[in-house]
Amino acid sequence: MRERTRTQPRQDTARLQHTGNLPTCLRTGALLKRRPLLTTVPHTSFFQLFRLSRQLFYIPRFLIVEHSVDTGLGLCGWILVITSLFFTIITFPISIWMCIKIIKEYERAIIFRLGRILKGGAKGPGLFFVLPCTDSFIKVDMRTISFDIPPQEILTKDSVTINVDGVVYYRVQNATLAVANITNADSATRLLAQTTLRNVLGTKNLSQILSDREEIAHSMQATLDEATDDWGIKVERVEIKDVKLPVQLQRAMAAEAEAAREARAKVIAAEGEMNASRALKEASMVITESPAALQLRYLQTLTTIAAEKNSTIVFPLPINMLQGLLGASR
Repeated sequence: MRERTRTQPRQDTARLQHTGNLPTCLRTGALLKRRPLLTTVPHTSFFQLFRLSRQLFYIPRFLIVEHSVDTGLGLCGWILVITSLFFTIITFPISIWMCIKIIKEYERAIIFRLGRILKGGAKGPGLFFVLPCTDSFIKVDMRTISFDIPPQEILTKDSVTINVDGVVYYRVQNATLAVANITNADSATRLLAQTTLRNVLGTKNLSQILSDREEIAHSMQATLDEATDDWGIKVERVEIKDVKLPVQLQRAMAAEAEAAREARAKVIAAEGEMNASRALKEASMVITESPAALQLRYLQTLTTIAAEKNSTIVFPLPINMLQGLLGASR
């Protein structure tokens, strides 16, 4: 008898583990149905019976599952709902216009019954039914919305003050979260976009802001999307429109760019003169080897001057010829 009593808790624990998927009351009832208390241990004392009953009714703590109790509308709430439905049925021809609502394809409706959101989430598009006295609903636009970020005066990492504006495109992804988790999702998204623009650009240099606009836009989009996820909002695109620099900085940058262009122009002109001098040197060497080439070059120059329709033509003559003419006259 004692051996049977000692081995009993182990068998009971094994049976509890075997029926672990059942609820607590069903597992305990199944165990008592298999091993009735009064039939298994006859002729026992009161203390032994009490101890054995504790062993039989013992449930391990890890098998107990806590379920959240949903109170629902409560008794008064159900009375109000039933009363509203009763009056709706009584005044059926007239109340039908108050009970049936229509929302468009791009809209969703969040229905509140006595202040609680109905199960099933957003309703629509199309027709849906509401009780006139106990239900209220809020329409949510699911289309993509765009707004401009006002110009923000930002101090960059290299201590330059600039004005930057942008544009953000977003849409409501979860209408229930957009209504229940935040008061005004549109206003909150606008303010968050302005703050994010200042925070992101404050960590960049001026050269990075002017050259890496796409990277900055993607970084802002990821930050905004992560922050607005709990509000049921999806940020689709962020773009930086304009970067306005101070007037003095614009003049300094223009002077720097002009000086750089002038330096490049001088270098190019010097390289051209060097190449031209080398070509003239080679041409002079060719003309020295052939005296007739000088005469041909002289005739070519006259042809070029005559084609330009000049009124004065200069004929260069050799000095030796002039000396001969002066000697003959004497």
